[in-house]
Amino acid sequence: MAKNNEDTQELQPAIISYVKDLPNLCSLFGLACTTLAIYFSITGVYYAAMIGMIWAVALDWADGLVARRMKGRTGNDRIFGGQLDLVIDIVSYGVAPAILLLSYGKFAPIFLPVAFILLAASATRLSYFSTFGLSDKSKYTGLALDNNNIALVFIFLFESVLSYEVFTVVLYVSALGLAVLNVSQIKTPKLSGNPRNVYLLALYTLGVTGIYSWKLF
Repeated sequence: MAKNNEDTQELQPAIISYVKDLPNLCSLFGLACTTLAIYFSITGVYYAAMIGMIWAVALDWADGLVARRMKGRTGNDRIFGGQLDLVIDIVSYGVAPAILLLSYGKFAPIFLPVAFILLAASATRLSYFSTFGLSDKSKYTGLALDNNNIALVFIFLFESVLSYEVFTVVLYVSALGLAVLNVSQIKTPKLSGNPRNVYLLALYTLGVTGIYSWKLF
């Protein structure tokens, strides 16, 4: 029995070997963008945080596109990549937006409930998807979490034209609405599965990157 366990362990690939997989590299670069978004949210450089948040989505979509076009990936490669995506998604689309909300609210305790609701909805949404998958071949149950970042990055374009008090309300109501949609029973299309949508997201990403870069400088 002990020998069988040793043989099984020898057959297991090294953890780090999966980093060489191109889709996983895309996922990890997306996580790097999320790390920058969190950092800039905490330090109050919100326009830079928006750039990090939208690039996290772009790279998340890119890894799926690359994975579908790659040949020779094993079942373990696909399982590992799927699990890596789920772990990164909770950080990119749950933790990062929650920190953005708290930071913009100057970390006042009154904003903790909304941040918790956003995180709880993200965790619940991902757990549900991990259990049941797509409702059919092309639709999710509930709003997919990547839409949170896409929407928040767009909403933040109005930050400079509204007063702080008004925009704070807009931002927090929007975040609460997104959390409700994440765990709702609405059916939403799997946008990232369509190459045309990936190209549209690329244009959107480049556009908002240009706008926020201009706002920074």
